Amino acid sequence: MPNTNHDQLTLGVGLDDDARFENFFVSDVNQSLVSALAASENEPFLYIWGNGSPGLSHLLQASCNKSTAEGRGAIYVPLADQSQFAPQILEGAESLSLVCIDDIESIAGDVEWEAALFTAFNAMRQTGTQLIIAGHMGAQQLTIQLPDLHSRLQSGLLFQLFELSDEDKLSALQLRARQRGFDLPDAVGEFILLRAQRSLSALMQILDELDHSSMQQQRKLTVPLVKSTLGW
Repeated sequence: MPNTNHDQLTLGVGLDDDARFENFFVSDVNQSLVSALAASENEPFLYIWGNGSPGLSHLLQASCNKSTAEGRGAIYVPLADQSQFAPQILEGAESLSLVCIDDIESIAGDVEWEAALFTAFNAMRQTGTQLIIAGHMGAQQLTIQLPDLHSRLQSGLLFQLFELSDEDKLSALQLRARQRGFDLPDAVGEFILLRAQRSLSALMQILDELDHSSMQQQRKLTVPLVKSTLGW
């Protein structure tokens, strides 16, 4: 096993402390996936994918936060930000309980990264480290060049995370608002959905901005407040 400490493993990779299973809105079609992730400690490898922005990163970080809270070592590796770290970040990952790798398609065709992930994958199998990988396409559709790695990525439990409907996005925004201690009326939420970028992450950022504005101005969240805050 490489002599790699946890400080090296987590270098440059931050977790969103607000990413938890409790504040992730679960639509009926995604219930089986979220349930599997929330209680998946004994499943060695899961591959989850979804088109658009359905919340993959939130679920991976929620898994890491849960593992850490339970005293089990975890690392979150967002490969879309791979310029911030080298493939060597995976060395010693098998000493942890959980490894979550996001945006797997970002390293397709990168010989060094593919080799590093293949080596880490095999090492994690030997030690029993759980691996969860997320991508924006199915494992079969990945343009991974290393055949053995491509095969490995299709060897676990495979789940698709489906994009929320507009009705579900409104419910997700209202759930997050309640957990932050304020109300998001239907009319205000519908107004936001009509004008904002539709990805869930963008909507949550807008909600954070509106929460801050509402507290600063000591005003309830209304359509006029949304207009003045966001310049709509």
